[in-house]
Amino acid sequence: MPLRSSAPRRPRTGRGLAAGPAHTGWRASFVALCLGTFGAAQAQSPTVPRPSALDAELFYQLLVSEVEQRRGEPGTAIQVMTEAARKQRDDRLFRRAVDMAIEARAADQALGALKEWRRSLPRSVAAAEMQAQVLMALGRPAEAQEPVRALIELTPAAQRNATIASLPRLVVRGSQAKAAAQVLADVLKPWREAKATQASAQLASARIWWIAGDAARSLDAAHEAQQNDPAAEGVAMLGLEMMEQEPRGEALVQSYLKTSQPDARVRLAYARRLTAAQRYREALAGARDATGADPQLAAGWLMQGALLLELGQPLDAQAALERYLAIRQAPPPPAAQAPARPAPPQGETAPDDEPEADDDDQHGPQAEAVQELSQAYLMLAQAAEQQKDFRAAQGWLEKLGDTHASAGVLQRRASLLARQGKLAEARALLQSLPEGTPEAVRSKVMAETRLLRDMQQWQAAYDLLVQANARLANDPDLLYEQALLAERLRRFDEMEGLLRRVIAIKPDQQHAYNALGYSLADRGLRLAEARELVAKALTLAPGDPFITDSMGWVEFRSGNRAAALKLLHEAYDRRPDVEIAAHLGEVLWADGQQDAARQVWRAGRDRDAGNEVLTETLARLKVRL
Repeated sequence: MPLRSSAPRRPRTGRGLAAGPAHTGWRASFVALCLGTFGAAQAQSPTVPRPSALDAELFYQLLVSEVEQRRGEPGTAIQVMTEAARKQRDDRLFRRAVDMAIEARAADQALGALKEWRRSLPRSVAAAEMQAQVLMALGRPAEAQEPVRALIELTPAAQRNATIASLPRLVVRGSQAKAAAQVLADVLKPWREAKATQASAQLASARIWWIAGDAARSLDAAHEAQQNDPAAEGVAMLGLEMMEQEPRGEALVQSYLKTSQPDARVRLAYARRLTAAQRYREALAGARDATGADPQLAAGWLMQGALLLELGQPLDAQAALERYLAIRQAPPPPAAQAPARPAPPQGETAPDDEPEADDDDQHGPQAEAVQELSQAYLMLAQAAEQQKDFRAAQGWLEKLGDTHASAGVLQRRASLLARQGKLAEARALLQSLPEGTPEAVRSKVMAETRLLRDMQQWQAAYDLLVQANARLANDPDLLYEQALLAERLRRFDEMEGLLRRVIAIKPDQQHAYNALGYSLADRGLRLAEARELVAKALTLAPGDPFITDSMGWVEFRSGNRAAALKLLHEAYDRRPDVEIAAHLGEVLWADGQQDAARQVWRAGRDRDAGNEVLTETLARLKVRL
């Protein structure tokens, strides 16, 4: 068929390509594109015979194809590029034809180009791989079985495990996900039985079923893989992925950590998962295990510092953070090179906690290191402040240098000023934060509210939120904060109205259900409704220690002391917060376990002697520690 093009053909010269002014501007860009495509094809496929130079006919085909694509005529562009690829028997040109079809959402032409590619180059790994990808993406997994099988068989033995490990990426979540998983599982069956590929195929099967949403099959495959190789790091990493949605995945991680030499980075990743689940004591133990295995693991010391601060141990937090700084700031040995990172075992992928280097990437390792260092300084300032060493806290903040105006640093400075009796100056500092967006306004208000709450300025904090909610109508976070302050001011009807408004705006806001249920139970009102509200909160945030504490308090107020003790112990073990300690101690006291109650209360007092809930509990029960 005749080919349409807005660019006239250029005569050839003795130098092969036309020279002169015609190669300026947009034509030059097409020349570069065509030369780049052809040159890359030669580099990528050295085993396929190639002409010694880009001749006029091929150049014209490439040029016309790209012009037609840019003109919005993908049909012609794809046809011309496919014909050029067929004549040259070139993987890269076929890939470009398929890419054009995908860009144009021309599924039939993409499949046609792939069919021609497979026919022209039946031993091409790239062709089989792309055909499998396209068919899976189009929701035609049954047709993808042959190219997937060919992909594995055509891959050289040395790279076969890596190819098998990449197969889970073919599963597209959606209605066809389980069908796709079944196709891949069928293809992998012989490779799961072959010794050389067994580990990679079993792990790939586990990942495939997990992506497809079949947790039971995924766990079965993962357990099979772990039984064959208990030290398989990839199985543990899959378990970590599962933990948020499938609690049984944690057993895979724990089994791996019991092996002789588990990777410290896996220990740290597990500690991060535990932190996200508010299991702070277990997370701290995991972080300590990680630094025990690798004392130079800076991220492990940083995590310990954060967890110890959360657990109310500022002195220990300071020691961990100073160890982090010593590792991060230590100069490298002269002419030393970083040791090569060991390759993951066959068929596994390495943990994703170390991004690839990219000097131009503002989110790369260098920027991440600067951010971590800033976090360390801020936490050291917080630790010093908790120890009432305000001069040291100020010194740590000054080390932040150019970040002195950031929101986090300003909030820390404001806290220091307030604790030294300069509340008005502290509020003025926070009020200097910008308000360019509703999110910025919310953050600014929340920062000042937290400051006023810390200083027990309940009325001032309440007034601030009333004004903010007039500006940002129906903001669930601000309404929730106002409700808590209304309760503090004993405006219980207003509190309940605000919390029900939050629930209406954001039905999945577990804190609103929890706060209302706890308040009712604490006042001994409508205990059946209180139980329902807290139970709803637990369905939205299973295992949350504060919500578990609320349910324990509901049980105690309902006269179910044994159930209350069980829940409160569970909450306290996960997060030894002072208010949870106050509740657990009171139930122990009521149960006749006075020594145990005093022990829990003393631990709470050591963390925060001025905590209002603990102080009120001890005064009401007339207990002296």
